[in-house]
This record gives sequence, structure tokens and C-alpha cells, in this order.
Amino acid sequence: MINESALLESKSLRDSVLDRTDVLDRVKALSLLPDGMHVTTAMVAAYFGATVEVIRQLSKRHREELEANGMAVLRGADLRKFESDNASLSLGSYPQARRSLTIYSRRAVLNIAMLLRDSDVARQVRAYLLDMEYLARTQPVDNSVPTDPTSLDDRIDQRITHILGKTVVPMFNALIETSGEHRKELVALRAGVQRIERRLHQHHARLQRLEGTRADRPAVGVVAAMDAMNGRTFEQHIAKLLRRDGCTNVVVQGGHGDRGVDIIGLTADGRRLVVQCKRFAPYLSITSPEVQKFVGSAKVLYSADVALYVATCPFTPEALHIAAEAGITAVHRGVLEEWGAGEPLRVLE
Repeated sequence: MINESALLESKSLRDSVLDRTDVLDRVKALSLLPDGMHVTTAMVAAYFGATVEVIRQLSKRHREELEANGMAVLRGADLRKFESDNASLSLGSYPQARRSLTIYSRRAVLNIAMLLRDSDVARQVRAYLLDMEYLARTQPVDNSVPTDPTSLDDRIDQRITHILGKTVVPMFNALIETSGEHRKELVALRAGVQRIERRLHQHHARLQRLEGTRADRPAVGVVAAMDAMNGRTFEQHIAKLLRRDGCTNVVVQGGHGDRGVDIIGLTADGRRLVVQCKRFAPYLSITSPEVQKFVGSAKVLYSADVALYVATCPFTPEALHIAAEAGITAVHRGVLEEWGAGEPLRVLE
């Protein structure tokens, strides 16, 4: 099998897999601008966990290749038109008019994943690409007309689950019935197999939630849609997600006099819940003083059992440390993406 570093060196190999842009969302949800097609340099950096400067330098070194795959630098009338179509770009980020804006298509982002060396996310994308390429080359050709769009991964999971449930577990049952000396060991092994079977079921269900197209949400751009909201609409949206996950008595009280808490309510099992909502640009960060302020409001003023700090951007390491010590759940951009796409928050269960 080809080593993933080969993608870093071979343009022809990169070109051969550039159509597999679905891999991006398999590794980590990629937020798009409201047009549903592009991301900015800052959004690319946030996706790969890199700095904006690293992405800029890489784009400069490989400009010709990336432009051929959907990177573009907008100026003048083209830039004004693009900003008008994507109004959230101008919210609180650039006090002066920008002279240019670099945007990337999903294909260009995948191209960057095959060029970016020092990023765990990029390495995962490359490994996933080569796994898929290896399977495509080694699996027998199926000329039948597909009737089910289920992915290869799903079919493998379902086949393993079927074998475990219909063959392996019954075999252990029979052995346990007829064995005296090793009965205890066999029971323990059977329990282990059943745990694996349950996890595969859970994994399959999670994939269906994250990858399936649903009528009540867009197929792409889950957080990008939140980026386009104003503060009040964003708070209402988070309240809707809380109710979806079984919370009751959910009240949005953001505004003057809220004492640092935007939403209050009860979890499904009756615990007192408070939420702070911050709709910031993805290249900004929630800092430790902001978390400390929320700790005081949530724990002292509201005596909360569950406290969520929900943000459309990352948290600084120090902010995450303070949140963990104080019992605050930091719902950063990545977690928010999954939550908005249908994955329930564990702390609410």
C-alpha cells in the first residue's frame, strides 16, 4: 500500500484522488460560507488546526496547482459582489474595507490536505484517501447496478455485526451450555463480543446521523449557517437544539440584565441548566477571562448543575483548562458542528 507521504511529493497522485472531497467531512466537519461552496483562509486554518499564516504561505508556494482546483483571489467588483452574497463576512471582523479575499472550494481544501505536512487533520485525510484508493484497487469489480447508496464502510460494519450476532454469539452460547471447566472464561468472551457488536451498532447509527441528508437541515455548512445568524437568532437556534435533546423549560433571556447567562432550562432528567452563547468569527477564540466570568454567573448566581459555553470559534488552551476545572462544558466550533448535525451532547444525556 502507498505511504501517505507519497501524496506530499506526487502531483499526479494528488490529481488522481481530488474528486474524493467527501473525505473531508468523514475526518472532520468542514464549515462552508453561506454560499455553500467556499471557505476563507481563516476557515481552512481552523479546519486543519493550523495558523492563517501557514495556510497563506502554502497557498503562495502552490498557487498554480491550487488555483486549478478552485482557489481564487477576489478583488474589486468581484470582491464586493461576493461579500454582498455572503453578508456574515463583514460582521465584526474587518474594521476597514479589505482589498482582496482568498477563497477556496472543497476541492482546493482537499488539495491543501495533501500538501500540508504539520497537521494531524491533514494526515488523517491523506490516510483516509489512500485507504479508499487501496480498497478501490484491490476489491473485485462489481458491475451490478447499485440499489442502495450505503457506503463501503457501512456495508463492512453491517457484515461484521451480522457475523457477530448470528454466528459468533450463538457459538459461544452452545459452548457455554456444554462446557463445565471453561464456562467462566467463555461467558467473559461472549460478553466482550456482545460489547463489540453494540459498539458497531452505535457507530453505524452515528454515521447515519452525521452523513445522512435530512430535510430539517442543510447537507453542508451546518456551522456556516450559524455564522450567518445574528446574536439573538443564534441563541434561539441553540435553544432549539436543547429542546431537541430533551431539555425542558428552556428560556432564552439573552440581553440586558441576563447576568452573563443567555439560556436557562432543565435537562431531561431535571438538572438545572444554563448556557452562554457566543457567535464569534472562526479565527477568533474564547479566552480565559470570558470563561471565568461565566463560571461566576453559572455556579454562583444560578447554582447550575450543567453549564454550557457554546461558541462558533475555538477556545484558548487556558480557557479550556479553566472550564474543565470549574465543571463548564466548552462547546467549541467542532463540537457545535456535530451537535448541530444531529449528534446529542453527552452532558445532557
